[in-house]
Amino acid sequence: MTESGRVGAEPEAKRIDIISDTHGHLSPALLEQLEGADLIIHAGDITSEMDWEHLCTIAPIRGVLGNNDYYRDYGPEVQRLALFTYEGLRFAVAHYREDLPVDDVDVAVCGHTHRSRVLEMGGCLVVNPGSATFPRGSRGATMARMMVSAGEVLSLKIIDLE
Repeated sequence: MTESGRVGAEPEAKRIDIISDTHGHLSPALLEQLEGADLIIHAGDITSEMDWEHLCTIAPIRGVLGNNDYYRDYGPEVQRLALFTYEGLRFAVAHYREDLPVDDVDVAVCGHTHRSRVLEMGGCLVVNPGSATFPRGSRGATMARMMVSAGEVLSLKIIDLE
């Protein structure tokens, strides 16, 4: 175990938990998984100001509006597209995959389909964490976890939420 308390993680590595399509419900399994995150990314369809506020108490959060969020108020920083740099990596987050500028970033995050998927497009890693609440398909509720350090993605996995 390292000084950071994480098995197998280098001390300088940061943990990014990626979620989407929570639709007004943060399950106990999801909340348990999010504890200890250095950053949470939410790819839209939060549909609850109270859930947004709760997530903000767990870790810093970057999020976007989903197709069910336009009548919600999560603050002026939550728009349709989020572009930011974290730990030397350029990120883009949008609810819809087609809104992502994959040619201009290292990591692109989307949601909407409620199905988890990870793929590479050129030099960009595209992540859809699936839905943490209302999954489609046989896999069940999911989220993604990424470890990053010094401009590099060290690991990425899809986590099943029981």
